[in-house]
Amino acid sequence: MERRKRRSFTPEFKAEAVRQVREGGKSMPQVAKELDLTESALRNWVSEADGNKGKDPAGTLTTSEREELVRLRKEVRHLEMERDFPKKSGGLLREGDLEVKFEFIEAEKAHFPVDFMCQQLGVSRSGYYAWKERPESERHKADRALAEVVTAVHQESRGRYGSPRVHAELRARGQRVSRKRVARLMRQHEMVARKRRRFVRTTDSRHNQPVAPNVLERNFSPGQPNSTWATDITYVATRQGWLYLAVVLDLFSRKVVGWSMSQNIDRHLVLNALDMALKGRQPPRGLLHHSDRGSQYASTDYQQALAARGIQCSMSRKGNCWDNAVVESFFSSLKLELVYTTDFATQEQARLALFEYIEVFYNRQRRHSSLGYVSPVDFELAALPQKLAS
Repeated sequence: MERRKRRSFTPEFKAEAVRQVREGGKSMPQVAKELDLTESALRNWVSEADGNKGKDPAGTLTTSEREELVRLRKEVRHLEMERDFPKKSGGLLREGDLEVKFEFIEAEKAHFPVDFMCQQLGVSRSGYYAWKERPESERHKADRALAEVVTAVHQESRGRYGSPRVHAELRARGQRVSRKRVARLMRQHEMVARKRRRFVRTTDSRHNQPVAPNVLERNFSPGQPNSTWATDITYVATRQGWLYLAVVLDLFSRKVVGWSMSQNIDRHLVLNALDMALKGRQPPRGLLHHSDRGSQYASTDYQQALAARGIQCSMSRKGNCWDNAVVESFFSSLKLELVYTTDFATQEQARLALFEYIEVFYNRQRRHSSLGYVSPVDFELAALPQKLAS
């Protein structure tokens, strides 16, 4: 059995992992499992952060203050249920069909309390449970059971999956069902994927730094990992101002192998993302690195960092976003599935959410259409035995 390579993590990654434990509402074992870490390593990071109280005011909360925080979060959750429930059930309320309402309650009982739903829909609990005891057709039973699973999968994806990805997830779990049937049940239960917005170009290539030719030439499917990386920058709006995010993707698996967040859009932002990717992947010399012509990537410091590791530089043609389409697609999914649906009060709140999206959901859970509907991490794990055998 091949020995697992020792992994190296940047201070930014460690800080965001600690925030997942403290502010993300998750246990330490859960965070360690989601990020593929050992609990001891994560516990050490939390302990180190506890020793730096000047940088972590949240660590000084008393027991009563933490209990009050938990109580307030529960109140907020109840208010969110009251806010979100009518959006899901508005069509059912207008229709006024008891059968449909009971079916809705049955499908949503994993996500909303039955008492709460009965009150919202104007039906009695006794009526709902009496309906449950009535005999029903085998087909109706199967649809009802499948609708529960489809709803759970859609909810697990944070409402991001449409019928193709929900169908792929069901097949991966051993559920034999047609894509049309999944689409029908999702329509009946008002589950839809979010629509994409139009692409907006933000790169400013007006500088005097040298630029590299487009060596990549839109070859977005390399045959092995750590042979071709692509990188770019985007921005996220918060009430405290812009938060900039730089990412590095391995085009073999579309995995985000490096990222960095900052209030400033400068060369340090992209250098930190590159540093994370190099420490985590340790690529061989000859790696092809593709970016746009932005001043951050054309800077002397960045180019020297590439040259020191024997990395070949490639840049998109001027004003052509499609030359870096894979990273643009990642940003589109990120905005669609997280940013456009969240009002970030602070930059710290945005950092926490972006870290969870990238490291937990996108890299390890999200089913990627170009990878045969598996996650980037699972795609690499499946490809590893083949690479070792060749």
